[in-house]
Amino acid sequence: MQFINFQKQLSAYPIFSLQEVKKLVNSFSYRQLDRWEKKGYLKKVKRRFYCLSSQEVDQNFLFYTANKIYAPSYVSLEMALKYYGLIPEEIFQITSVGTKKTTNFETPVGNFSYKHIKTSLYFGYRLIEFGPQKVLLAELEKAILDYLYIHTRLKTAADFEGMRINRDELNSQLNLEKFQNYLAVFNNKQLSKRAKLFLTTMHASAL
Repeated sequence: MQFINFQKQLSAYPIFSLQEVKKLVNSFSYRQLDRWEKKGYLKKVKRRFYCLSSQEVDQNFLFYTANKIYAPSYVSLEMALKYYGLIPEEIFQITSVGTKKTTNFETPVGNFSYKHIKTSLYFGYRLIEFGPQKVLLAELEKAILDYLYIHTRLKTAADFEGMRINRDELNSQLNLEKFQNYLAVFNNKQLSKRAKLFLTTMHASAL
């Protein structure tokens, strides 16, 4: 099989698994993938996942890759807070939450970090168009709650001040009703207490 034909068949997939290749490509051959990788046509992102070497590695690609290589998961925590303009620091890994165990991956396209959450807390994400594909990204309210839920050490006003949250961005984007509804799903008294103090510290309306 010629690589140009392979490329056409996988053009809708920014990153693809071996399972997807088997379904889409006739006369699938592991050896051919290995040869194309050695020639620099393909890039192995993670075991059983590849992308074309010509693929542009931009933010949406990295978000989509994060979703894809460790599913089910959605981008959240520091990366989502950065996306919404809430924190000033550069984030050098794609942070996500998901229902599998906590783990990290260092790959040729970027570094990916995943934190475990209960299945009942796997909600509160939006879909971003990425060509024919979709990217799962936490809504702002859920990203904040995911962050507070994971980082239990954040308990005082000084701790929340240390997050260096952009108050103007927070107060212009935050939907307090949605925040409160999402917080109720956690059903966690300590989190509720900390979330209220977080809002008070950020000069948002308290719950």
